[in-house]
Formats: sequence, C-alpha cells, structure tokens
Amino acid sequence: MTIRINLDVMMAKRKMRLKALAQAMEMTEANLSILKNGKAKAVRFSTLDKLCELLDCQPGDILEFEENPKDE
Repeated sequence: MTIRINLDVMMAKRKMRLKALAQAMEMTEANLSILKNGKAKAVRFSTLDKLCELLDCQPGDILEFEENPKDE
C-alpha cells in the first residue's frame, strides 16, 4: 500500500506557489517541500486541515491510496 500526496497538483490547480503557501501555513518552505514531494513519513491532522482550508479542497484531493502491484 502506498499513500500518494498530490499537494503539487492542488497547488497548481489553485495557482499557488510553495513560498506563498508556506507563509500562509506558517511553515518553512523546506518542510512544506518535503510534504509536497512525497518524502514525509506522516502528516498531522492539523496540517492537513490547514492545507484543505487554504487550498479549498478535501483531504482526498491531497491524499490518494494506491495499491502495490501483486507479484504473480
């Protein structure tokens, strides 16, 4: 199982740059970049809540479940 983070897609749809979103989130660009690039190991609900508020979206727009292919 893999959880894919589509934050870059939502940012593009809302025409929001990393710097502006990081400032609005009161978060460093480096930490937001880790999340955007799918390198984060976890996401706090408070962070997800704020992202959804700022990007006017649902958690499912940012997080996506992807099954791993089964070896046959």
